[in-house]
Amino acid sequence: MKKITEILGLKEKESAAGAEKVNEWLANYQVYYQNLRGFHWNIKGERFFVLHAKYEELYDDAVEKIDEIAERILTVGGKPLHAFEDYLKVSSIKAEKDKCDAASTMTAVLNNLEVLIKMEREILSVAEAAEDEGTLALISDYISQQEKLVWMLTSFMK
Repeated sequence: MKKITEILGLKEKESAAGAEKVNEWLANYQVYYQNLRGFHWNIKGERFFVLHAKYEELYDDAVEKIDEIAERILTVGGKPLHAFEDYLKVSSIKAEKDKCDAASTMTAVLNNLEVLIKMEREILSVAEAAEDEGTLALISDYISQQEKLVWMLTSFMK
């Protein structure tokens, strides 16, 4: 049987490099997701009701994206990381702890999004070299959504 990359018409070596980079992205998304869960559970203060709901909305969105990212890795012939210890080794986003106020949690979310967007821009060039239109489309959509989210969150915090 042919390899999936051959069936899809992807360059095997470049696809393997892309899958590795997308696995790093997956690890970062998992830590971002867990940070959002912690913020949702622990937020306090006058912005509680707004941020409690917003963090739930964001982690619901993140969990869907995590599934899409893992499935994309499988689609291009890779194997997604799935142990949290591996995520923590690979992720540039650090697990947040003991943050419960609006300013510190929102700053952390914006910092996490900055890491994700930077990484996504890096993956664009890797996916382009692999002629991997599926990954390009996925990331382009995520970047557009995240840019709008950053604008909204920074506007909220002013």
